[in-house]
Amino acid sequence: MPTSIQFQRSSTVAEAANATVSIHHHHNKQLQKVSLTRGMADVPEHVELSHTHVVGPSQCFSVVVQDVEAPASAVWSILSRFEHPQAYKHFVKSCHVAVGDGREVGSVREVRVVSGLPAAFSLERLEIMDDDRHVISFCVVGGDHRLKNYRSVTTVHESSSSSDDKKRTRVVESYVVDVPAGNDKEETCSFADTIVRCNLQSLAKLAEKPA
Repeated sequence: MPTSIQFQRSSTVAEAANATVSIHHHHNKQLQKVSLTRGMADVPEHVELSHTHVVGPSQCFSVVVQDVEAPASAVWSILSRFEHPQAYKHFVKSCHVAVGDGREVGSVREVRVVSGLPAAFSLERLEIMDDDRHVISFCVVGGDHRLKNYRSVTTVHESSSSSDDKKRTRVVESYVVDVPAGNDKEETCSFADTIVRCNLQSLAKLAEKPA
């Protein structure tokens, strides 16, 4: 079973306990650069850099951490299949790669979701695929849902070794997304966190299964 899940969410930047923020002005709009893993234990430098986002005034952000009782290679072999997210994302019914091969940056997948969710499909573009550092990122470029300008980054790294010498892996997923009209930042993050949490729990269970 997965060992733990942690959250760090913010409806305003000041509420992110471990976030490091710098302010930028772009076209008269305030942008905030937020490091969501600053202060977390056992986080390599490239992980911290990967989870640094530029956030607009009408956006919210969050990060979810999942520990897995399996080697990083086993977790990455599942997570890196951009063309087959339904392997562990139970809300996904099917996936079709419309542009690219699913491995090259710029590939676009059309994801169909299960019935019962307030959406039918999502168009998602691969932004980062780093097999060496185990980093994958995608952004939402279309669909009939309300999560506009959603950008997710997920990293996989070996966690500190323990006395029993078992391989343990830490998966960190962070995102930034627009807050839809009629909703507030807390509501938007709560909805997105629920989906991310379920996905990472499913990923952990799959990776922990005996070969």
